[in-house]
Amino acid sequence: MSLRLGTFNIENLMTRFDFSGWRNQLRQDRVLRLYDVQDKVVYQQLEQARLIAETDDTRQLSALAIAEADADILCLQEVDNMPALQAFEYGYLYRMVGNGYRQKYLVEGNDSRGIDVAVLMREETRTGEKIEVVDVRSHAMLTYHDLGLFNDELALTNDPYDKIFKRDCLELELKIGGKPFSLYVVHFKSMGNARDGTDGRTGTMAIRTAEARAVRHIIERQFGKGRTADKNFAICGDMNDYQEKVQVIGTRRLGYRFEPVREEASALDVFSHDGFAENPVERRDVMDRWTLYHARGPEEQHLCQLDYIWLSPTLARRSAERIPEIIRGGQPYRTVFPPGQEVERFPRIGWDRPKASDHCPVVMELDLE
Repeated sequence: MSLRLGTFNIENLMTRFDFSGWRNQLRQDRVLRLYDVQDKVVYQQLEQARLIAETDDTRQLSALAIAEADADILCLQEVDNMPALQAFEYGYLYRMVGNGYRQKYLVEGNDSRGIDVAVLMREETRTGEKIEVVDVRSHAMLTYHDLGLFNDELALTNDPYDKIFKRDCLELELKIGGKPFSLYVVHFKSMGNARDGTDGRTGTMAIRTAEARAVRHIIERQFGKGRTADKNFAICGDMNDYQEKVQVIGTRRLGYRFEPVREEASALDVFSHDGFAENPVERRDVMDRWTLYHARGPEEQHLCQLDYIWLSPTLARRSAERIPEIIRGGQPYRTVFPPGQEVERFPRIGWDRPKASDHCPVVMELDLE
């Protein structure tokens, strides 16, 4: 019996317009900066028209990426709300896939922009096994104090009663063909907001580390500490951290070279250091594990994995011959691919936009017993 599990940061699947760029130029779209707009109402009308025109292409490309992943269960990040998810699934995804994801789950979390994690599920796997939902739990209200996670490093930016998850850890207790399967969907703290001369990743790592520890605590509380190895669970989502990256050196005109670099520390070490969970994407070549291209000019470019399907030891062992897929056809043409990894982009992909997302979907076939 097999299950096809995927995760995808769909990037701002929103039902709202953001007019904050009228007062804050840092939040203003670059195309509107080309025009001298002096009237707020005119600005709002232009922003609405711009976003509506851009969104149709974007969501067609997002749907194509999801259709190519062809997951039985798909974990999503950056979803505004349930109406947004329903409108996207019916208006775009259903047209691409043909058979819809009728089971949808989303709980409003803690993100200041209102973006949440969500799950789309078919009623049956592709092999005909019934997908049943036993329970759905949100952990958005957990605080550092609740789990005893507060420390001196967190105290620099947080209080003991602050919520641990910057979005949520959405837990779904499932049965796949009658077999128990637990799923944990997350979207960890971003790597922005650098402080005290540190880079954004280092300055926010304590928050992500606490989120990872909290996920592990939730799983160990569910199954018993030291008794998780033989359980069927997966942790999916955009974890906004990496244990390695591929440094991209050079320019488009002069050419590139690519150098893999292992990081000394990562919030994700919480999962991997003692074998609590396995990142099966590491079964791919070290140059071919990336799900996101990051660039701030030619001096700062790298490819890295931010999107994960962490497997329990027993799931990893049963699926030892399976290699996760990374869907890159929705990437914009500005993304630098190492030699031999080029793919055929989806129709209408642009230099920077439109695109399916800044992230790539990850999908894997799991063998369940």
